[in-house]
Amino acid sequence: MSHKRIPKRKAAIAVGGVVALGAAAILLPNANASQDGASDDAAAAPRTLKAGDASDLATQLAGLLGDAFAGSYYDGDSKQLVVNVVPGDNNNVVVQAEKAGAAVREVDNSMTELDAGARTLKAEATIPGTSWAVDPRTNKILVTADRTVTGEKWDQLESTVRSLGSGMATIKKSAGTFKTFVSGGDAIFAGGARCSLGFNVTAGDGAPAFLTAGHCAAGGDQWSDQQGGQPIATVDQALFPGAGDFALVRYDDPATQAPSEVDLGDQTLAISQAAEATVGQEVFRMGSTTGLADGQVLGLNATVNYPEGTVTGLIQTDVCAEPGDSGGSMFTRDGLAIGLTSGGSGDCTSGGETFFQPVTTALAAVGATLGAEGGAGDGADGGEEAGDQAGGDQAGAGEEAGGQEAGGGQNAVDGAGDGAGAGQHTGDDSGLTQTR
Repeated sequence: MSHKRIPKRKAAIAVGGVVALGAAAILLPNANASQDGASDDAAAAPRTLKAGDASDLATQLAGLLGDAFAGSYYDGDSKQLVVNVVPGDNNNVVVQAEKAGAAVREVDNSMTELDAGARTLKAEATIPGTSWAVDPRTNKILVTADRTVTGEKWDQLESTVRSLGSGMATIKKSAGTFKTFVSGGDAIFAGGARCSLGFNVTAGDGAPAFLTAGHCAAGGDQWSDQQGGQPIATVDQALFPGAGDFALVRYDDPATQAPSEVDLGDQTLAISQAAEATVGQEVFRMGSTTGLADGQVLGLNATVNYPEGTVTGLIQTDVCAEPGDSGGSMFTRDGLAIGLTSGGSGDCTSGGETFFQPVTTALAAVGATLGAEGGAGDGADGGEEAGDQAGGDQAGAGEEAGGQEAGGGQNAVDGAGDGAGAGQHTGDDSGLTQTR
């Protein structure tokens, strides 16, 4: 299955060059692939890590440090993992973290205290248009309210934050409105709704399928790769709202070729595997409305109170998105699948907050796999596909149907441009630039 894709904001591969990507760095394969080579004997010095390795180290240290662990984040400038600890009387936890290669920072708020604060917010301030997530860089809970939170609702939210005590949480006002970004990776259609395909996967029984946002499933069970076209896939499982926002959609033709790729417009980026997000990590998002966008991870395990209901366990970022981008892929420069676009506020002109469903959680919930079996292949190596064709041929294109957004009740505001991309990986993925 092959489709020509001309996104609204075209993403083009620049062969052999180092090309700026918006305000962020370039998407060069393996740009951060190697560590600094320091020996274990110099373990007290923080190691230079790529973001994926930092995420693995953070997970290990969370288990090692126990109650002393108070979150972590990736410092993109120094390329180091910063780990927050509450040492108390046991200074050994600092030594352990330093020996593991992390930069250690002593903080006041423990994860137990921060988690308790988040539970209080859930119990007393679950108000549509609000969200909260732990920000390890400030060691506080970042509470965000959109422009609909006013009057008594704002007073309730502010009072709840004050009740947590000094130094536990901060409130940020968003100029936009939290909503799911349904309308258009690649465009997929059901009735009057449009979403974006996230990542192709292999279902538990070996059948080809793809992941998208769970709220997209409200648009219909059968999805097409063209507006008004014949269905090509059927919803198998979906969750929204609740403990996630994801759906598994099976291709109707079991012979469908679905390689593990993200469509970048003129070429594709091979996806090798799914990975956990790390606060501070640079990420990229692809959607059929806005094309390619980039930014940073701001928080993990975020709770978002959409008009349709509360969704937990999301990734908070400053990556922009617009209606039609729902379900689209979030990934790293070296071909790791990180998230599926859920919703947020703002747009790609003024900016805003966007929340993503972690891919790892979605895969575990639906029993699917992504990328090359056994980890074969580097997700960004020029011209090579990532092992088995377990997921990634982005399906479809078409113009916005003008109908309601699936699950959100919002009309798509931008239907310009054909959605949909080439299903074949060609050329040398040596750089990537975004044209707005």
